[in-house]
Amino acid sequence: MTVSFSRLALPLLLALCAGSASAHGNVVCTKAPKSEWKSHEELQKKLVAEGWVIRRMEATNSCYEVYAKDPKGKRVEAFFDPVTFARVEE
Repeated sequence: MTVSFSRLALPLLLALCAGSASAHGNVVCTKAPKSEWKSHEELQKKLVAEGWVIRRMEATNSCYEVYAKDPKGKRVEAFFDPVTFARVEE
């Protein structure tokens, strides 16, 4: 029985893409309850004042996830502690 390369490649490619898309799901920024979180609007104001250009922000289970250009103009996906606004590395 012969299996074509394309029949194997597509599932492998999909598995790799799914793995990389969820790789940052392990980032833990805080264990504080959401009632202690500062608003994402406050984080956005802070980052804009520092020179960031915000494209999108999302709240995960423990972080604020920011898609933006940093003050150096580099396009980044960054995670911030929603209580302290400290940047958390992946």
